[in-house]
Amino acid sequence: MLGQLRSGLTTAMFLFLIASGLSLIFGVLKIINFAHGSLYMIGAYTAWHIVHYIVGNSLAGFGFAVIVAASVVAIIGGLVERLLLRHMYHREELYQLLFTYALVLVFADACKYIWGTQPVSVQRPSLLAGYMTFFDVRLPYYDTLIIIIGLLIAGGFWLLLNRTAFGRIIRAAALDREMLGALGTNVSWLYTSMFMLASFLAGLSGALVTPIKGIAPGLDVDIIIEVFIVVVIGGLGSVFGTLYGALAYGITLSFGILVQPRFSIVAAFILMAVVLVIRPWVRTQNAALAYGVPMTFGFLFLLSAQVPRIVLGAAIIVGCLGMILAPRLTARRSS
Repeated sequence: MLGQLRSGLTTAMFLFLIASGLSLIFGVLKIINFAHGSLYMIGAYTAWHIVHYIVGNSLAGFGFAVIVAASVVAIIGGLVERLLLRHMYHREELYQLLFTYALVLVFADACKYIWGTQPVSVQRPSLLAGYMTFFDVRLPYYDTLIIIIGLLIAGGFWLLLNRTAFGRIIRAAALDREMLGALGTNVSWLYTSMFMLASFLAGLSGALVTPIKGIAPGLDVDIIIEVFIVVVIGGLGSVFGTLYGALAYGITLSFGILVQPRFSIVAAFILMAVVLVIRPWVRTQNAALAYGVPMTFGFLFLLSAQVPRIVLGAAIIVGCLGMILAPRLTARRSS
């Protein structure tokens, strides 16, 4: 059980690193960035290129490659925001989604042209290839490092948003950008810096995943699906809700593989559907914390009970109907 918990936490921290940037972009810039997964893929390819052709596979070389790859992705993100994306701020969400999807196509073909279509990977540095034993459970050094990095970044977000003047400016931009601009803040450069920060996190997560997952075309599409599930569970625009959503998703997926491998990914989608159904009735500030963790253990119980597929299918149908009917019922009650 502790091994599955470790695996779930590692998955959760990877997803939090990339999903927090996506949530930050929507919270401040009010843009759904479908190309966020492409930045993640560019970070992975860049880290592999630096390790393979420049610095080698030592611990220092890998650390250098991770930082440089994340910085390169941040610069690319800044250029995209300054030259292209800023023209979409006052457009409808459909235009924003189509525009960022076009970026996905451009970045995907650019990666194929530069790095080809063959899968590549990075070996773990020798100092991070071992493991330590905790209560008779093997904890790989690299997985432990990922969990620590994720927690440090979560803590850094909390300090930035709640204990700094820049954090107050970010929260003000999310609430009323026009008023913030009228008070003398350069909102344009604030948006650029936020997009670069989100891009840096996407590149960082892409670079860190290279010793665990193979890098190949399509990596961007695979990860963006999981990221959107995490963001929906935690609440779009909420960085700390994203952390709770990542934990709920990662633990559900990890324990689901243990007790019911074929159903594990479906459990994550059902978790998202149930959260969407009950969210209109949840009025707490930290909604994801209020029901994300209990829902995770509820699905673990569901998986361990090996419920027949017909029951699971009925649950999915009820969840989808609930997503449609819940907003209407809430509107009627409020009126």
